[in-house]
Order: sequence, then structure tokens, then C-alpha cells
Amino acid sequence: MNQALSQLEPKALWKYFSELNAVPRPSKKEERVIQFMLDFAQSLGLEHVKDEVGNVIIKKPATAGMESRETLVMQSHLDMVHQKNADTQFDFESQGIDMFVDGDWVKAKGTTLGADNGIGVATIMAILASSDIPHPAIEALFTIDEETGMTGALGLKGGLLSGKILLNLDTEDDHELTIGCAGGIDVSGAISYTALPVAVSSVGLQIKISGLTGGHSGMDIILGRANANKLMNRLLLILTEEYNVQISSIDGGGLRNAIPRESVSLIACHSDQVDAIKSTVQSLLRIFKTEYRITDPNLMINLDQIEAPELVLEKAFQALLLRVIQVLPNGIFRMTPGIEGLVQTSNNVARVLVNSGQVSIQCLTRSSVDSEKFELASVIQSAFELLGAQTDLKGSYPGWTPLPDAPIVKLMSHIYTEIFQSSPKVNACHAGLECGILGTNYPGMQMISFGPNITGAHSPDESVQISSVQKFWKYLLKTLEQIPSK
Repeated sequence: MNQALSQLEPKALWKYFSELNAVPRPSKKEERVIQFMLDFAQSLGLEHVKDEVGNVIIKKPATAGMESRETLVMQSHLDMVHQKNADTQFDFESQGIDMFVDGDWVKAKGTTLGADNGIGVATIMAILASSDIPHPAIEALFTIDEETGMTGALGLKGGLLSGKILLNLDTEDDHELTIGCAGGIDVSGAISYTALPVAVSSVGLQIKISGLTGGHSGMDIILGRANANKLMNRLLLILTEEYNVQISSIDGGGLRNAIPRESVSLIACHSDQVDAIKSTVQSLLRIFKTEYRITDPNLMINLDQIEAPELVLEKAFQALLLRVIQVLPNGIFRMTPGIEGLVQTSNNVARVLVNSGQVSIQCLTRSSVDSEKFELASVIQSAFELLGAQTDLKGSYPGWTPLPDAPIVKLMSHIYTEIFQSSPKVNACHAGLECGILGTNYPGMQMISFGPNITGAHSPDESVQISSVQKFWKYLLKTLEQIPSK
């Protein structure tokens, strides 16, 4: 166990978080963490099963005197977002997360922390392993692949769970009770192109945009943070129009659910244009830093002269590609009428890769209104088709309709007010939670999501607040005590 975390309370929760973070667990590669959970259940002698898609269900009987209470489903996802700073040497496939304590916060050294949703998983593990915490019968559901498609929740069949109340431990603000969320769909465009030899007199320039804040493309989209893919495209448009430069490659962004923090491009130009291009890039940097001085104060653009690339894009295709990326919607598309501060529909231009004769552009479109989600996806598809790209729409999942009058919402609101002498914020969020999907095969199940304060999710700035975890734990234990009778 991480030595710094071993001193934190509640000890069992931090113990299991440390053990979990020692297991590589990227989305779609959860074999090791699935086995970790099965071994954990086996060590406790608890009934457990892995379903056909890889979700793990562990069942624990009620403690003495709680047998008549409703069976409770506790749910978190096993996978985590793998993101690191460009200058961090780290292999997510083989290394455990390198954590440290910074005052009231737990952080990771140059990578995502995995508090999303590792704190939820560790919390459930601590309850399952406990011998002195009163609770009703528990069905612990650990889903896979939440971050890149929610295929675990989508593949969970009806009949595996009997509980009528579900606690989803995947919210990132300890004064919020989430009772609804947005749905989403992945929209991708791909096309091949014929690369041309670069002019003999050309030199190469590598342009790198970095230092952006990034973040969760659902929860943080309302903050108006810069998107590295859109900034790079804006820069390249100006350079191609003013200096007739030719693009060799673009590599920006990463995961669909993370706001892109970095983008690198390689261009070719005449040697006598280098100084003017450098001056233009510096002017654009000043403009970008002014526009994003609040949201992205560490924004940087580095330009280095390198050996000229061998191949570049044909100019007409290059011009069309840049225009298509320019018109792709990014950020907020529509706010929710009647609910202050809640995004209804958005898009994240998450990945732009141009290299070796192939273009790939990936977006994640979110909305709490299915018809609007598909309409925005159609807008993006139209742009891709103007480029001649093959469009792929997949991974659609539904939103979660809020039920503010559900008994579990009223109960947990009352418990929160009783413990903390203030009212919780009961709301819906623009992130994709699994509750909407789970409700399709388990209709009528009451669901609520809550958790401790986590900042910077889906970025290397991710951190979890220690005192908030303690608050969350106290709240959860009181909730377990008051789950109603059947």
C-alpha cells in the first residue's frame, strides 16, 4: 500500500484504493482488474459472478437485524482514463499509479489519478470487506468500459440483480445528489488521401500546442476551456492562407471524453518564410492567451525548425480538410431551458490524426434529449461527408430521466440535511452516467449518484479531496443504516 495513503482515514477505503491503483485498468483492457475483483470476492468467501461482457457482481448478505431491508445495488466502474503529461515517462500498461498526498488532496505524478471511479470501487470494496458496518443485503456491481463506450452497462442483462435501489458512486461534488444525466454517441470520420512529395527547397517546422487545462468533456464543457484540435486548425488555416505552407501531419487530442490538451503538427515551407511564420505564430499565441487567459493560463505554442518531411497533403484536399474541421461544432450546442447552468447538448472534437495517407477525426456528442443528440451527430456527419469521409456513428447510449420525487432521493436529501445542516444540491449533469442504461433492463429501479470532491477528472491534474472522502464515507454509512424495509 502507498505509505502516504496508509495514514488516511477511513483506512479500509484508502487501502483498497491503493491496491486498485496498482492494477493497470484502461478501458477495453480490464482483464487484470476483473481478475483482481474476482480474487477479492473469493478471498472474502462472497458469492460472485462475471457476466458475459466482463462486469463483476459480488453479493453480500445483510448484517444481523437488517435482513428485512430492501436489497441495495452499489455500483461503480472498473476502468479509468489513461492520460499523462507529454514530459511524463509512464507506461499505463505495466505501471501502477504513482500517488502522493498534497495537503488535503491525493494526486498522481504526471498522470490521471483514477479517483474516477476508483474511489467508488474502493468504497464498495471496504463495505464488502467490513465486519462492523450495518447494511442491508448488497449487490455490488462493477461495470467495465464506462469511459469509452459504456459497453459494460449496455451488456448487463436483466435478471442478474434483484435490488430495487441503486447507489451509483460516480459523482464528483460532495454536496450534489445527481438524479439525471446526458446520453451520448461517438461520431467518427475517416478518409484516405494520396500524399505528395515535398518540394526540394522546403524546410520543416514542428508546431506544438500544449499547456491547456483539458478536463472532462461532459462536466467541464460548460467552462469554455480551449480545445487543442480547434486551436491548431485555426493556426494552420492562417498559415496555409498567408504562406501557402503544406501540412505533413497532425496529431491532436486523445480520448473522446477528454477535452484535448495538446496537438502537434508538422508543416513544410520555403526557408525564407521561417522568420515570418514564427512572427505570425507568436502573434497568434498572444491572441489565444488573451482569449483563454482565465480558462487556460498555461497555454503554450512551440515552433521548431526540423528536417523537411518527405510527404505532404495535396493543397486542395488540405484546404477542404481544414475547412471541415473549422466548421465542426465544439463545446456547448444548447443549454437546458428552464434549468440554470445545465448543458443540454454539446460536442467534443476529441481526436484529429492526419498521417501516412489517413485522416481520422473523432467526436463525442452528448445530450439529455435523444432527438437533439442525433441531430447534432447528423450535422457532424454532414461535414464529414463534404470531405468525402466515411462516417461512423456508434456507441449510442440513453440519458437518465430525473425523478426528483423518488423515495431514495427524498431519503438521502433528508439524511444529508440532518448530518451536515445544509441542503444538498439535487440536480442532473451533462456527463454520461451508467444509470440511464441500467434502467433500460431494470425498469422501476430507484437510482441516485453521489461521491466526494474530485477535480480535473480525465486529465493529469486529477485529484481527490481527503476531507471530502471522509464526508462522503460518513454520509454513505448513515444511508446504509436507513435503507427502508421491503
